[in-house]
Amino acid sequence: MSGHSKWSQIKHKKAATDSKKGKVFSKLSKELSVAARIGGGNSDMNFRLRLVIEKAREVNMPADNIKRAIKKGTGELPGMAYEEILYEGYGPGGVALMIDVMTDNKTRTVAEIRHILSKRSGNMGETGCVGWMFDKKGYILVDKKSNDEDTIMSNALDAGAEDFRNDAAEENYEIITAPEDLNKVKDYLASKNIPLNLSEVTYLPKNFVQLGDRDADKMLKLMDALEEHDDVQNVYANFDIPDEIMAKAE
Repeated sequence: MSGHSKWSQIKHKKAATDSKKGKVFSKLSKELSVAARIGGGNSDMNFRLRLVIEKAREVNMPADNIKRAIKKGTGELPGMAYEEILYEGYGPGGVALMIDVMTDNKTRTVAEIRHILSKRSGNMGETGCVGWMFDKKGYILVDKKSNDEDTIMSNALDAGAEDFRNDAAEENYEIITAPEDLNKVKDYLASKNIPLNLSEVTYLPKNFVQLGDRDADKMLKLMDALEEHDDVQNVYANFDIPDEIMAKAE
């Protein structure tokens, strides 16, 4: 799990401190609108919307921006109709990739994603080519310094978590939930005063591809290029990269 844990934390830190706040806010606005369109504008009744609102608040997105994006999704304000697509493909060293996109022009976006991949030792695959290598899960990281392992593990499992993992090389405990149980587990841990470093619904790899120095550098550059694209919301991959190389991405 270490590859996923490290990259998730790097992305989280970048979103919170990114100087390009406009790009971060733009992507979140799309996500808010799509979530509201699919499940309605009431975050108490819309699990997905609640998660996106929390993510937006973490990066200090203005409340007016959040409300406007939600109203565009519910149709109370005019706005673009975004299509949500999950592309699949491969990166350097045979790494499996799932690329979560929201776009108002599918033809343009797929051509641009294909170009990014081919330029950086990757390629687009057919639907289903790598999806079987991932499980959709709720994912929580808790700093090991916040409490002892037994306390956090027992509370997580009491709350309904599926799994608790402690990699000795990592700074965080990992808590895995069913996607629909993420909020329940988060709220329970919060009620026990256990702070969370990260919580998200994500795609967890079932196994990892170990990358050497050359492929690792290519992989990180590919991840950055994909996530810089305006229509890309998230990129999921099953790489594992040595700590000293991963540290360069922070």
